[in-house]
Amino acid sequence: MHVTLWIVAGLLAAAFLAGGLIKLTQPKQKLAAAPGGGWVQDVGGGVVKAIGALEVVAAAGLVLPAASGVAPILVPLAAVGIIVLMVGAIIVHLRRHERTVIIVNLTYIALAALVAWGRFGP
Repeated sequence: MHVTLWIVAGLLAAAFLAGGLIKLTQPKQKLAAAPGGGWVQDVGGGVVKAIGALEVVAAAGLVLPAASGVAPILVPLAAVGIIVLMVGAIIVHLRRHERTVIIVNLTYIALAALVAWGRFGP
């Protein structure tokens, strides 16, 4: 189970690091043109950057505390933070009638819940 948690946390971290860096570095127009990116038209540029920063912090929180042995309790807390972010994303996509994109959010929630459960301890 330990190896599985590391793999899932690593994959989640890679996905959220990439997504967060894209939100932090790309202009809003380019993000809006991407598949599933229409939501950026509904929010300000600062909100997009804040979400990107939260995603980068969550990615770091999934891996660095456990890898360094410093404050490993942050790993499941980062996973819970991802769940909260994805619930917010689902709400936005539902409001925009983008139901197909929600499958990705639900997958992230399931993986983050596994990490949170496994690292908090069954």
